[in-house]
Amino acid sequence: MSQLSMRKSEGQIRLVLVEDYKLIRIGLRMVLNGDPEIEVVGEAESGLHGLQLVRDLNPQLVILDLGLPDIDGFELTREIRKINRDIRILVLTSHDTEEEVLQALSAGANAYCLKDIVSDRLIEVVKSVCDGAIWLDPRVASRALQVFSESANKRALYNRMALTDREREVLRLIVEGMSNSQIAKALGISLHTSKAHVCSILQKLSVQDRMQAAVKAVQQSLV
Repeated sequence: MSQLSMRKSEGQIRLVLVEDYKLIRIGLRMVLNGDPEIEVVGEAESGLHGLQLVRDLNPQLVILDLGLPDIDGFELTREIRKINRDIRILVLTSHDTEEEVLQALSAGANAYCLKDIVSDRLIEVVKSVCDGAIWLDPRVASRALQVFSESANKRALYNRMALTDREREVLRLIVEGMSNSQIAKALGISLHTSKAHVCSILQKLSVQDRMQAAVKAVQQSLV
């Protein structure tokens, strides 16, 4: 079942929390369940427990910490991607180094938030990410993107030439975190056309999803 059909049939965003501190899980559950569009369907105190919940519950979104007692959040993200690439992954952590941000994104995370994010903003990010957007905490985004820019390589020219002008425009909006519907509105094109451009971009860049496309775009100076 696709993430869109899950959301329509259930009427809510179904998510799993993976956090080893009980008090933090309790607080997150209260905040998230306080919104009528969100339902916390499972909680785990470890990466392996979280992985089992993902298999059993097939949530639309997983919110996870990086510092877990068994497998860490990076490995958990990679394993979730193997189970179902449609599941969205939001990293919620106190870790703020460029290396950790880049490692999380490379593993397949769709969003990277620091734990002092305000409740209302977290709700907004959850909904935005489930609608297809990507999100990085502004306090870590600039440093991470700078590292990406510095690591551009010789494949940049080839990839830049392979993309059409319109696809580069769409790719720029993907990097900015826009969903397919937001891209369609911004460019004055249909949602179907927007999706077609995104699919073509993923194929040409040899990546699996929007986050990997955004990472590659910045890393190789494609936008």
